[in-house]
Amino acid sequence: MISRGIYLYWLALTITGLVVPAVADEAVPVQVAQPRQQGLAEQLQLSGSLTAQQNAQLSSRTAGLVAELLVDAGTEVKAGQPLLKLDPALAEHELAQQLAAVNAARVMLAERQRLVAEAEQLTTQQLFPQTELAIRRAQLAEAEALLQQANARLAQQREIISRHTLTAPFAGVIARRDTDLGEWLALGAPVFQLVSLSPLLLDIQVPQEYFANLANLRRIEVRSDLAPQQVLSGRLLATVPVGDSNARSFLARLEVTTADTPLLPGTSARATLYFEREDSQVLVVPPDALLRHPDGNFSVFAIRNNQAERFNVQLGRSSERGVEILSGLPAGLPVVVRGNETLRAGQQVRILNPTPAGANRQGAN
Repeated sequence: MISRGIYLYWLALTITGLVVPAVADEAVPVQVAQPRQQGLAEQLQLSGSLTAQQNAQLSSRTAGLVAELLVDAGTEVKAGQPLLKLDPALAEHELAQQLAAVNAARVMLAERQRLVAEAEQLTTQQLFPQTELAIRRAQLAEAEALLQQANARLAQQREIISRHTLTAPFAGVIARRDTDLGEWLALGAPVFQLVSLSPLLLDIQVPQEYFANLANLRRIEVRSDLAPQQVLSGRLLATVPVGDSNARSFLARLEVTTADTPLLPGTSARATLYFEREDSQVLVVPPDALLRHPDGNFSVFAIRNNQAERFNVQLGRSSERGVEILSGLPAGLPVVVRGNETLRAGQQVRILNPTPAGANRQGAN
């Protein structure tokens, strides 16, 4: 009885297996993306400190007593704006003497010219000796030289008068004041520290391997830590081709266009440098298309005639826009970005988001 029961159970399983048809492999649903032929701009983000393009220690242009202080620390000034005035009393008296000396020289010159003209008239009538005429002409030349000398001294004294007023050589803000009313200033004594606010410079240390890539620099974005939400434009102003042996880097100076964004010299900022590839015609695929192997290599699944094909690829640069495929992937084939985790080479697929007709035709060739 037991043997007959086992036999009947085995027979039922056999019949069941015979009548149930085998289920054929179904097409796997996938989503694809069309690779783009372009080059990704490599990004390099570096930090540095903002510095003023002009930072001057203003000094007294002449000696004198401080009579007026027109600005203080924190005052924003324009180029040519008066900052300080010295007492000009003594200089003005000297100016009056030089004016008088010029007038005297003009009177002497006029008299010498009259004497020469008189002598020349008498000489033509042979009533005046030639020797005396030569003497008067020499005296006239002397008077002309004395007038030139007096005018030069007058111009010098006027320059001294103008130097009693210290003006701003450029627009900026007074960072420090080093004198006070009633103080005697010697020639060259420090008075103010003037710092320009625009444009500002950003000094960054660039790794040495990027020195040759500066020729492919496309654009620079700068974000100050004072206003990190504001994106400012920058321009490479200069590079110092002398590397730091310890840091293996070199100094690059950027000019930051501040526009209406308030920035302060001495604060920190971050610069993002975008480099353009020389071989700009490479395939770029979404990161989701990549499958990483245990050995560290990568592959992608591409679709040709609704069938999956696996390609081992060599990667290039990457960014938020995608990853460069340097070799291994034929151009024109759409790549799988969803459903590739369990996909097998040669498996039939059903594309859920068909690529444009032109792209599919190119991939099918």
